[in-house]
Amino acid sequence: MSVPTETTDVPAELMARALRIRERILHMGSGPSGTHVGGSLSCVEILTVLYGEVLDVRPDDPEFAARDRFILSKGHASAALYAALTEAGFLPESECDGYAVSGGRLAGHPLRRLPGVEFPTGSLGHGLSLGAGVALAAKRSGLPSRAFVLMGDGELQEGSVWEAAQFAPTAGLGNLVAIVDRNGWQITGRTEDLGLEPLADRWRSFGWTVREVDGHDIQELRRTFAEVPSHQDRPTAVLATTVKGKGVPLFEDKKKSHHVTLTPALLARALGGLRARARRQS
Repeated sequence: MSVPTETTDVPAELMARALRIRERILHMGSGPSGTHVGGSLSCVEILTVLYGEVLDVRPDDPEFAARDRFILSKGHASAALYAALTEAGFLPESECDGYAVSGGRLAGHPLRRLPGVEFPTGSLGHGLSLGAGVALAAKRSGLPSRAFVLMGDGELQEGSVWEAAQFAPTAGLGNLVAIVDRNGWQITGRTEDLGLEPLADRWRSFGWTVREVDGHDIQELRRTFAEVPSHQDRPTAVLATTVKGKGVPLFEDKKKSHHVTLTPALLARALGGLRARARRQS
């Protein structure tokens, strides 16, 4: 993969895709069960770049053995994953209308029965262990597969995360990438209330290569992921600084955006703010 160098080279299609993903998240949040709007919106650019340019996956053959594995450890952001899978061609556009509806396939947390979903997730703290497992299996099988695990920063309070973080470098898992959506919030308040910093140094102390990025800068994400794996035998942690509820002024950096059921009026207001912001930035 070529490494983009100019900040002005962000493909228009990636920007348009990110906007469509955000619109779909909001529409899913207008269903009877609502959705985790804030944490879904904060990881949109990450998913846009991964599914737009990085992951070796095939919608027409989702189980092919040498595929890359993406694991949404922060499974409550399922709306973002479903929207990204729709953009990538794994799901029909109409299926998002059945989000968290009885009889539909799109549950509030992702399930293995969906094409493109590797594991059912949502019990926080398990994703990195799963990613380490499939990365180790690929390495031992001689496959080129990589494992990308997207975690929330609040999830890093789980001890199981650091058990996996300790294991991965000792196993030489250069094909494992941990991505932290560092939006600064969890359901109880600010994640820093329990003290995650110095976060980069913590990952380095476990033997990881660390990249710190703006999680909403598509070009910076493209450049970072184009250089992964950065070390043949050392896993990479991408610490992506993000904003909870990004793109929708009504929800940005607000605890109340953790889970929202959007009424028709609130949906119209949120979409209006999102599209106005997008026009100004285009």
